[in-house]
Amino acid sequence: MKRWLARQIGWGNTQGLALFVQAVLFGVAFSLHSTQVWLPVFVATALINLWAWIAALSWRRAIVDTPTSRIASAAQGFVELVGIGQPLPNAPLLTPFNQLPCLWYRYIVERREDGDWKHVEQGESDLPFSLVDDTGCCEIDPVGAEILTTHKETRTQGDERQTEYVLLKGDRLYALGDFVSFSGAQVVLNTRLDVGDLLAEWKADQVDLMRRFDLDRNGTIDEAEWQAARQAAEREVAQRHQEIRKQPTQHRLHKPGARKPYLIANHPPEKLGRRYAWFSAAYLSLLLASLFGIGWAMGLPS
Repeated sequence: MKRWLARQIGWGNTQGLALFVQAVLFGVAFSLHSTQVWLPVFVATALINLWAWIAALSWRRAIVDTPTSRIASAAQGFVELVGIGQPLPNAPLLTPFNQLPCLWYRYIVERREDGDWKHVEQGESDLPFSLVDDTGCCEIDPVGAEILTTHKETRTQGDERQTEYVLLKGDRLYALGDFVSFSGAQVVLNTRLDVGDLLAEWKADQVDLMRRFDLDRNGTIDEAEWQAARQAAEREVAQRHQEIRKQPTQHRLHKPGARKPYLIANHPPEKLGRRYAWFSAAYLSLLLASLFGIGWAMGLPS
């Protein structure tokens, strides 16, 4: 609900939500026609603006102060990446209404009722995609990210309005999040457990088990034949583990912890920095106005 409210006013982020909540508070205050309500309203808006100002300031600092890393040499942890967006192999994604290939989409469906557009449905994709630079490829997990895009399309059919926001293949992407690398050599493997699982899989298909290991064709697997089956399973597991160990290093970007921002956008970083600088200045001004309003409300007659 929080994310939908923010998107409904066109910003798609917590900054928009802060404005929406304040608009609701002032709307309630005006409708009650009571001087007693103004003090708690201004106190609430002061707290909201303080939170929004600190949040915008921290996001701007993260964007401005985090240097751009190359994928192949990026340190593990919080990083900034810039590259070209590409879909993952064998993971095609189509927009829900236009059926166009994309990396990510968000959609909103509204219906006209009594002259106003009412929310009906919304959703967004959660399939990962790739960011590629001249040193390598990083898988991007969109779950939990603040995603900003210049691609927006709205269509109206009768009393229904459909809006799509998308990231497209070939977009130049900016990503800020938690970076982790892993390779086959780092995978923890358990030979004993994997051999047991493989033998259990073989035992589930008795026809194939008899065909492969009932060497005397007497309809049962004796101890010697079962030992042969175990040795075959050990060889197959060893081969599988060897293939896993050969897998190259892979990189992944996902949502960081410790209240750090997770941002994906097809805007240049300079524009993003200016965006959050504007948010910071706007909410600082609103904070000062709210403090002034608190002083004004305290002087009202009870």
